[in-house]
Amino acid sequence: MTPVSTARAARRTKNTRKAQAQPTVPPLKSFLALNWQRLGLSLLLFAAVLAFYSSITPNGFIGYDDPGYILNNAPVTAGLTWSTVKWAFTNLDYAANYHPLTWLSHALDCDVFGLNPVGPHWENVVLHGFSAVLLFWLLESATGFRWRSLMVAALFALHPINVESVAWAAERKNVLSMFLVTLALLAYLWYARKPGRGRYAAVAALFTLALLAKPQVITFPFLLMLFDYWPLGRTRGLVPPAGPDLEHSTASSRSAALSPAARGISRGSAADFPQSTWRFLVWEKVPLLLLSVGSAVLTMNAQREAIKDLAHYGLVLRTENAFIAYVRYIGKAFWPTRLVQLYPHPIRLFPFWQIGGAILLLLLITAVACARWRTERYLAMGWFWFLGSLVPMIGLVQVGEQAIADRYAYLSFLGLFMMAVWLIADLAKSVRIRAHWLAVPAVGCLLVLGMLTYRQVIYWHDDENFWPRDIALTTDNYVAEFNYANFLHDAGRNEEAMQHLRAAVDINPNDLMSEFLMGAVEGRHGNFAAAIERYQFVLSHALGRKLLAQANDEIAGIYRVNGDDVKARQYYEASLRAYPIQPSIMVRLGVIAMRNGDPKEAAHQFLHAAALQPSSVPELLAAQALEQEGHTEEAEKVYQRAVSISRNLAQDQKSAAALLAGR
Repeated sequence: MTPVSTARAARRTKNTRKAQAQPTVPPLKSFLALNWQRLGLSLLLFAAVLAFYSSITPNGFIGYDDPGYILNNAPVTAGLTWSTVKWAFTNLDYAANYHPLTWLSHALDCDVFGLNPVGPHWENVVLHGFSAVLLFWLLESATGFRWRSLMVAALFALHPINVESVAWAAERKNVLSMFLVTLALLAYLWYARKPGRGRYAAVAALFTLALLAKPQVITFPFLLMLFDYWPLGRTRGLVPPAGPDLEHSTASSRSAALSPAARGISRGSAADFPQSTWRFLVWEKVPLLLLSVGSAVLTMNAQREAIKDLAHYGLVLRTENAFIAYVRYIGKAFWPTRLVQLYPHPIRLFPFWQIGGAILLLLLITAVACARWRTERYLAMGWFWFLGSLVPMIGLVQVGEQAIADRYAYLSFLGLFMMAVWLIADLAKSVRIRAHWLAVPAVGCLLVLGMLTYRQVIYWHDDENFWPRDIALTTDNYVAEFNYANFLHDAGRNEEAMQHLRAAVDINPNDLMSEFLMGAVEGRHGNFAAAIERYQFVLSHALGRKLLAQANDEIAGIYRVNGDDVKARQYYEASLRAYPIQPSIMVRLGVIAMRNGDPKEAAHQFLHAAALQPSSVPELLAAQALEQEGHTEEAEKVYQRAVSISRNLAQDQKSAAALLAGR
């Protein structure tokens, strides 16, 4: 070979190596095709949510939390005003929750839709659909797997256990918080590729908004640590040079010969994310952890009465229920039937074999996930996502009377979905099953889940069928018995209501709420002595301030109806001592003062009530009291303020007149 030919060969070899070292630039046509595919799949996913949730249109509000959250919540029904904003951020007691962003969301609904349930319900559906699409983008960008990411997002979108979060108007907090958490995860992906203060601030801001929508997401910093481990691979020394998470894509086999960039996965490869030590990654989450701690303190303060009212669930029982609950959630993930609103908390300890079996199963899955922590890292990540995100709701600190709740699976089940999808795909690849053969069972599974979701949405149509279904599908559900009795009582069907209340007390003799409602039924029948006896029983056994306040309020109401203003005032004042933030009690005390010729005291009570909960009715009453007292100019100012915040002045004036008339 001549020197010239040798030099040419060397140059060709050098150029070849240089070309191999450079990333292949995808043709514009392939790039556009991949992005159009993502857009098309996103639209298909969103359309599936709309289709399978379309049975929500005729649904009304449910008499469980919907009245307190929306229908009978004066600041919310007043719309998005400055007074409502102030109330939302400063009130720590209402509904035993601190979620000001959710209150503002409901207030905005009242401005846009009034009290028509169709608007709020479809807003929940749209938020759920957006979260599913964002989840698809997040996982595809982080992992590089398009079809696996789509399957996880579709399971989230169509699994019937999520119907409770979407079809229940009062559960707006869940879908709103999830939407914001998904945005925060996308922002974290953006930050992880190129860490910087501005990008970190975006993560913190979105996380803060998510907490203000629902504090359930306080485990977010922990979830980010799992995200660092897989799929981002930010932990130094744990990312293999090549592996199933990095070297395969979900693009068609026709594009398999293209580079990762051409297949649309380079953005999701671990090489895109700078690696750091575990210590740095933990310190990086400290500001977010402080936000979680602050939210937890506010939440515990808001829920202290709910926790106190349920103190009869001992620590041993709550711990046993936590282990059983994890297993029950796993069962509902893979066999989502017999889904109801309320699964009653047990009042007796579980048999030893149930506790032992639950603990053994959880330990076995944990051991398998940990044993594969270097290879199938999605197992450990998904499993600990599921376990960790459920901790605030698992019942060690019991709030509410449920053993488990479908709404608690909304964020947590993402871990199980990721585990299942990635494991099945990898197992299929290991036995050389081509990817497109998995499409048929995947689509079939989604269609079945979608049809179950469509039917489950109908269950949320009205109270008439809502609670009887809970009673039929659960055992010893004294809470459902009470709530169905409450519906029957409101409908004037008191004999039927009393039957269900007796059933509730037979199941749980400590059920003070059923005793309380029995008093209301007796009062409706005019049996005032029997009603007072029921309320006095509640007063002697209740631990929480709110229940004490309610019982005193009801006794006062009986005396007020019977014309005994002295005793009525005595019990109203006792109610306020038990729970001072009760504008409605202040209004009644003001009415009693007006009737007894004390307009000064009446004006004080009415104005105090209006300050705590902005409403035109106490303002109108205060204006009348001030005018009787001779403060005409001040009365006119208060009246004009009432006019400015009233949504229906004529109706509010009728309500004020009815209160003064003792109705």
